[in-house]
Amino acid sequence: MRLTLAIHDIGSITLGAATRLEGNKLEVDPVELRQLLLEDSRLQSVDIETVSPGEECRIGVVYDIIEPRAKEPGSGSDFPGILSPIEMAGQGTTHVLRGAAVTIVDDGATLENAKILEMTGPAGEASPYTSLHHLVITPHPAQGLERHTGLAVTRLASVTTAVYLAKCTLEITPDSSEIFDSEGPFVKGREGLPRLAYIGQIHSRQRVAEIDEKILYGDNTAGMVPVLLHPNEWLDGAVVTCNRAMGAETYFYQNHPVITELYRRHQQDEITLVGTIATVAASDNEERDRICMFAAEQAKWNLSADGAVLTKYGGGAPHADMSQTALRCEELGIRTTVQVSDMSWDRRAESALLFNYPEVDAIVYVGGRDTDWQVPASGRVIAGNGEIAENLGAPRTLFSTNVCGVASQQGISRLRALVY
Repeated sequence: MRLTLAIHDIGSITLGAATRLEGNKLEVDPVELRQLLLEDSRLQSVDIETVSPGEECRIGVVYDIIEPRAKEPGSGSDFPGILSPIEMAGQGTTHVLRGAAVTIVDDGATLENAKILEMTGPAGEASPYTSLHHLVITPHPAQGLERHTGLAVTRLASVTTAVYLAKCTLEITPDSSEIFDSEGPFVKGREGLPRLAYIGQIHSRQRVAEIDEKILYGDNTAGMVPVLLHPNEWLDGAVVTCNRAMGAETYFYQNHPVITELYRRHQQDEITLVGTIATVAASDNEERDRICMFAAEQAKWNLSADGAVLTKYGGGAPHADMSQTALRCEELGIRTTVQVSDMSWDRRAESALLFNYPEVDAIVYVGGRDTDWQVPASGRVIAGNGEIAENLGAPRTLFSTNVCGVASQQGISRLRALVY
């Protein structure tokens, strides 16, 4: 299956009279965009602002960050299961606004464990998102809606905006292109190369997904067992983050660092990328045993993998699920590498140790709460309401786990461990 990303480089975003791309300057018509979003009668109003790299600004509470993308006609659906009927993602041509981001603010969230985007200072320098040009959208759901319905409204507004922006490029020649092409786990001519799979969690059942929470092809993952996905599906809108994502944004599913690195090595004939498995973290021990066994068996018997890279999604229980999946893989002869974050709250190594399997010995640390910054008052704040804006704009401590893009659990973390 072949996916072509038509890349349009973005050097600025401004609000104007029309939505268009001229050179690398993206102009956005806020009136037209607002009218489009308010077609959802559950929305009361929408705030639309822009933020540029290097601009002093603090944004929160962040619901999600998405790279603007739109499918070329005849290439498939945009965010299938959310915006469009369900059909396989990951094929045809997708237009991408590289250097731009749609950042969504949750107007109903509190600052407890909140996700913040700090655009400047040491905390900002630690996040890859500060190099992007942001269109910041704050949807305000109608009064009286249940919280989960308000979040469903926010999710729909997020992907609608991302596609709306990218659609203005469909008739424009891209600046460059990226091709992701894999014919599956048993393609001929690659004999002798190491066969690697990716196993990634997309939700944790520590928190029960809402009935209208759309995560995988519009499904909330309730009752889900591990699912085989073509690598391209992750990159092309099949997966979005859940309502309370820890260390994850949809932007990095679209540019998944583990999958794209495995693809790079596949294209250079260093390895064969045999496929991926999307899984979840369990809510109890029996379910954990079942899910971990299924994921390992799929890697062994469906993909015939020699090795696997595993990432988690969430807190301590997903940590344990990932390690147990790796152990089951090792028992089947599949060598594994796991990416872990520090789940300790007291900064003690003993508290951070959640598994100790001698077989699972290739461990990459991707950050935790052991890094923080004292930040001054911010000259500009974008928030869901006035109370949040006042509190967020004051001097405060920002932990790395609360700054978007710093302690990422998907392999793009800016942190590393040092022994000293």
